[in-house]
Amino acid sequence: MPSPSRRTVLATGSALGGTLLAGGLPAPATAASGAAGADSSDPWRTVLDDADLVWQRMPKTWYEGPFLGNGFLGSGIYAEPGRETEAVRFNVQHSEVQDHRPEFGSLFGLARLPIGHFTLEPVGTITGLDWRLGLRDAELTGTLTTDQGTLTLRALVHNSHSVLAIEVTPSEGERDFKWVFHPAKAISPRADFRPLPEGYAVNPPAETGQLDGISTAVQPLLSGGQHVTAWRERTRGRTRTLYAHVAHSYPKSTALGRATAAVRSASLLSYDLLAVTHRAWWRAFYRKSFLSLPDARIQRFYWIQLYKTASAARRDAPVMATCGPWVESTPWPATWWNLNVQLEYWLIHGSNHLELDAVTRALSEFRDNLTAEMAPAYRADSLGIPRTTDASLVNGGATGPVLGYGVGIPGQDPPTPEVGNLTWALHNVWLSYRHTMDESILRDVLFPLLRKAINYYLHFLEPGADGKLHLPATFSPEYGGNSRDCNYDLMLLTWGCRTLLESAELLGIDDELAPRWREVLARRAAYPTDENGFMIGADIPFAKSHRHYSHLLAVYPLYELTGRTPDEKTLIERSLAHWVGFEGALQGYTFTGAASISALLGKGEDALTYLGQLMSRFIQPNTMYKETGPVIETPLSAAQSLHDMVCQSWGGINGVIRVFPALPAAWADLTVHNFRTQGAFLLSAVREGGVTRWVRLVSEAGAPCVVRHGITGPVDVRDGRGRPLRYDSVGDGTIRVALRKGESALITAKDDRPDLRIAPVEPNEEAPRWGLPAM
Repeated sequence: MPSPSRRTVLATGSALGGTLLAGGLPAPATAASGAAGADSSDPWRTVLDDADLVWQRMPKTWYEGPFLGNGFLGSGIYAEPGRETEAVRFNVQHSEVQDHRPEFGSLFGLARLPIGHFTLEPVGTITGLDWRLGLRDAELTGTLTTDQGTLTLRALVHNSHSVLAIEVTPSEGERDFKWVFHPAKAISPRADFRPLPEGYAVNPPAETGQLDGISTAVQPLLSGGQHVTAWRERTRGRTRTLYAHVAHSYPKSTALGRATAAVRSASLLSYDLLAVTHRAWWRAFYRKSFLSLPDARIQRFYWIQLYKTASAARRDAPVMATCGPWVESTPWPATWWNLNVQLEYWLIHGSNHLELDAVTRALSEFRDNLTAEMAPAYRADSLGIPRTTDASLVNGGATGPVLGYGVGIPGQDPPTPEVGNLTWALHNVWLSYRHTMDESILRDVLFPLLRKAINYYLHFLEPGADGKLHLPATFSPEYGGNSRDCNYDLMLLTWGCRTLLESAELLGIDDELAPRWREVLARRAAYPTDENGFMIGADIPFAKSHRHYSHLLAVYPLYELTGRTPDEKTLIERSLAHWVGFEGALQGYTFTGAASISALLGKGEDALTYLGQLMSRFIQPNTMYKETGPVIETPLSAAQSLHDMVCQSWGGINGVIRVFPALPAAWADLTVHNFRTQGAFLLSAVREGGVTRWVRLVSEAGAPCVVRHGITGPVDVRDGRGRPLRYDSVGDGTIRVALRKGESALITAKDDRPDLRIAPVEPNEEAPRWGLPAM
């Protein structure tokens, strides 16, 4: 660890010195301490500046270039294809822009639609560049060099104005550079990979024009409505600034007025003035948590994922589609609910960013649309979510000529009755409840929706000759073939019944279905297994390479099976080895899942090995990811795998907070601050030289606090004023502390007086930055 002189105390501007331990820890830093001119010893500034992506070569694809966004508007930046030395592309895409023709299904008729892009076209031939994507301010800065001079640029997608602002200061030889907007054809990106459905017509071309000095590209839609790109360039001295905004409206055509008004308002501000509120939001965002570890490449990757998530997600934005707000040519132009959504949002919990939780909001807001995805006979008391939907959770394929991915009927509905997706999505909602202890999430969203999701299963459970309750054939995502007692569904059914019973007790509800839920837990068929571990289902062994861990959900992320007995641990280990042992179809999230399962088992070295394979085999230069087309869930889930190595708090209302449960030996030093755990605790802890020095927990809800602190031998436990706290030892390095809402506990080795300040740890070795550094 760095010497105390290099550390920054948590309290803004405080210098508490040796009084830190006696007084507990100071209050967490506020956003104000991230203001311009902050001392370079500020830990957030240090790790964020270190994580900046750099480009000293021209990026040529979405997978190489910088990216900007605010959950709605997004821009990916790279060379214009076919004109690499002549122009730079700034994509303009928006997460609300989609088609509205449900008769053609979610992948064509409701698909995200491409909007277009600007090209920055210099006077001369591009000969070089030097760019930096600064995470701390969410801005791209740098120079573009040509044989005629230089173009110095700054660019951002503003957090609240939702404009793409690009300031360019040219040298004399580049004064006549130009911007050109290229509208995209308003057609589903899936058309590049699959034939268009019969009867599908392409939307008419965009209409470009001017309105009160603002340029516009108005895209009418055959379904009604429109999306509009509006832009304006302002010149101030030698500097020219482009302001662009996208608006979408359906069924009315009101986007034009909103788009031009947004550009008119934003363009009154210089880039510097516009950047003030933008930078303030981002600096406050990062300060909600802190993580530093001695692997420089992985630490930088982690902070980039936080930047990426905040660029792609907001609570009030659409649930992330597979490529976030950055639409490109892709066969996946929708929101995927059989893995992608769940993985995209896991990291918001531990990193303390529940303000990004669009899943809970969307499932609540659009719950009525889920009823229509069920067969008519089950709409009165059941809910489900199809494999793919648009932003309002509509699939559309069940009512039109295109085969959709609606919720099938177990045992009846070929080819893929994929039943468990809503229950799995509601596990994310459960995590949001558990990490905040916000009872409104439990009462208003989770319980009523989960009740109907599980009720759908109850229609089909039947007793077998063995007296057990069995499921007819359903589909385990992506493996192929339907199976009775499919593990994907049995595991989700089990978690769902257990969670409903716990929720009813917490809410004081005497539910008439509670006896049935208890019966399911007592009598449901055992998870099908064979000599290789978990099967896909009773009819299908796991016998080929498969990227998805749908057959392992009871292990991760549901934590229904955790290796609590030797036999259970052996079963998990055998299943994991068998799953990853088949090369051929493995993909990036195979390795994030394997890392998290290894972390559950306390195998930090294995977890790090799996993350290493992910980084070397799948992660692209800008930390993006691809499977045929752009998809973003895998890098985001890798951040959650890191969380699982640093802290685990599964176990529901009786859960244990496990500090540093699966760290590899190489991570002898590690610092975490304000990591949010289940039970609504904020965890801060420091590890030095392979030893946990101190652990601090702040209770936000007064929930039961049981912590496996990892400190060897007797401990001291103190409150926020440094006074001894009573605690109970429950064995295995675990203690129980009674904390009311707002109270804290500091745990140290007995008579130890560690330095309680937060700082980045020193890297074990140098590592290249993400981006495209010089060869």
